[in-house]
Amino acid sequence: MTKEIIAESVVNDLRYLQLLARSFPTIAEASTEIINLEAILNLPKGTEHFLSDLHGEDQAFSHVLRNASGAVKRKVNEIFSNTLREAEKKELCTLIYYPEDKLELVKAAERELDDWYQVTLNQLVRVCRNVSSKYTRSKVRKALPKEFSYIIQELLHESSVEPNKSAYVDQIIRTIISTGRADDFIIALANLIQRLTIDLLHIIGDIYDRGPGAHLIMDILCDYHNFDIQWGNHDLLWMGAAAGNRASVANVIRMCLRFGNMATLEDGYGINLLPLATFAMDSYGDDPCSLFLPQTKFADNGMDEKTTRLIAQMHKAMTIIQFKLEGEIIRRRPEFGMEDRLLLDHLDLQQGTLTINGKAYPLIDTHFPTIDPNDPYRLTEGEQDLIEKICHSFESSEKLKKHMRCFFRHGSMYQVCNSNLLFHASIPMNADGTFKQVRILDKEYAGKALLDKVDQLVREAYFKTGEPEELAFACDYIWYLWCGADSPLFDKSKMATFERAFIADAETHKEEKGAYYTLRTKEEICDKILDEFGVEGTHRHIINGHVPVRSVKGENPIKANGKMLVIDGGFSRPYHSKTGIAGYTLVYHSRGFQLVQHEPFESRAKAIEEGLDIKSTMIVVELSSHRQMVKDTDKGAELKSQIQDLEKLLYAYRNGLIKEKERFER
Repeated sequence: MTKEIIAESVVNDLRYLQLLARSFPTIAEASTEIINLEAILNLPKGTEHFLSDLHGEDQAFSHVLRNASGAVKRKVNEIFSNTLREAEKKELCTLIYYPEDKLELVKAAERELDDWYQVTLNQLVRVCRNVSSKYTRSKVRKALPKEFSYIIQELLHESSVEPNKSAYVDQIIRTIISTGRADDFIIALANLIQRLTIDLLHIIGDIYDRGPGAHLIMDILCDYHNFDIQWGNHDLLWMGAAAGNRASVANVIRMCLRFGNMATLEDGYGINLLPLATFAMDSYGDDPCSLFLPQTKFADNGMDEKTTRLIAQMHKAMTIIQFKLEGEIIRRRPEFGMEDRLLLDHLDLQQGTLTINGKAYPLIDTHFPTIDPNDPYRLTEGEQDLIEKICHSFESSEKLKKHMRCFFRHGSMYQVCNSNLLFHASIPMNADGTFKQVRILDKEYAGKALLDKVDQLVREAYFKTGEPEELAFACDYIWYLWCGADSPLFDKSKMATFERAFIADAETHKEEKGAYYTLRTKEEICDKILDEFGVEGTHRHIINGHVPVRSVKGENPIKANGKMLVIDGGFSRPYHSKTGIAGYTLVYHSRGFQLVQHEPFESRAKAIEEGLDIKSTMIVVELSSHRQMVKDTDKGAELKSQIQDLEKLLYAYRNGLIKEKERFER
């Protein structure tokens, strides 16, 4: 900035600069901060990791975080190259991933434990020194565990190779061992390596449903150092349930029962399913409910035949309740345009058929003891009492409240970060490539404005803000986002849950995808979307999840000449056979983009005992012609703005517009 521009700007910003002067009360302090920020701008950018559609697979997710999608293993190989055998490098990696568990195994087998400690601590310090090299000392210091902060700093910044420091460093390590703190110190170093290897984590939606550990994933995220979430349709279903939407509650319960997964509900959130079990046995005791058996091949729960049948009865009971509750919303909200989903009043229970578009389809299950043909959407007294009890369980769950607060604090419908546009599923579009106008209440929204409005409504529904009429709409709309044709989280013609459950004809199961899913393969369409969201940069991308990429059939996750990256590779076990892999991680580091393709994760136990890592394949998506530095990122833009403000403050000090103060004067 020229002096003339600074002088004019200082006069306009004088009140702000006076506030800034409280943090930097002298020329020396303001100058020092400028020097510090300018230096940070010239460090390599931190590594970003992108994951999508985790669907409750907590063990695979945890392992991918611990090994940083293979980055820890690559660094160990680079550092120790030919100086360690492959088995030794594998042991070191396992120790970094699971320090507590691995230490127990080592101590049970190792005879010369002090020697092992001496060697291992030196190895961990070398790895830690490598992963911390792209950060300032200040940032590393903030990441350090308090009890070992000083010691780790000394080890990171002093080398045993230096003759004058060799004895000093060796003595630190020997003293750690002799004082009995080696285990704690190893755990601290391993956790620090994990933390520094991933600078920023992006979750592109769908943490919930199918797998058993969504609550465990949320526990990890709530304590994670730097992350954001772009809400997925399954996440919104849980958010709607937590907001008190009864149809969302029913869907959540049905989904868990379908996959034989009650752990998230019962163990994670304390949802009491006993009233549902009692109701199901009373209402469907003579019904085998064979069409509603849980997909136990995806659930490691060892259920016996009696339990499996009970879950099937509970599944069917909740499915019927879901259809009734959804019917209430559809009839209450004709503006949703979902009358074609009102199927219960097209049932002919005597003939055992369902009429859709004038054609009668035979039902493969005709036992509906709780449906009144004269008023099919009316809940029976038992169903009404049941759903009230379950909703109360959702509203009373403190763990669920904590996780939802995390979702709102760190989450949104979309995110723009470092020239990348992140959203879970879709931007509703017309076939001609224009943004689809979607009416919400009395106004139409499209593109970015639509996602902004949806974000607002979701927050209103959960936090119960706004006028009563608007709040009631928001609470219904949060369910619409799960299955509505114009929902940017769904964007299909219908959700054929009823047809898949009760009609054999596969033609009725089809769900036509919106135009976006075809158009997104075109570079000009991706550019149009990126422009709509104000995404700038020579290398800019859209990063999606939601639709599994069928690698086994040759489908490429990289589309539109590299502008579109679809990273749902099937973390969820039910999708492994469809995708042929077990998930993707997109890694964006200072030298470019790499897509990591993962094979199925065996188990945490095998990873610890046998050193069995996830087998991953690295795919180069895009490499930069020059190494990207902090100054090339969004964070760099923030720092440059701060530098400009500090330069104005210096001008104000030096020209007498603001007086310097000692800190004790304030």
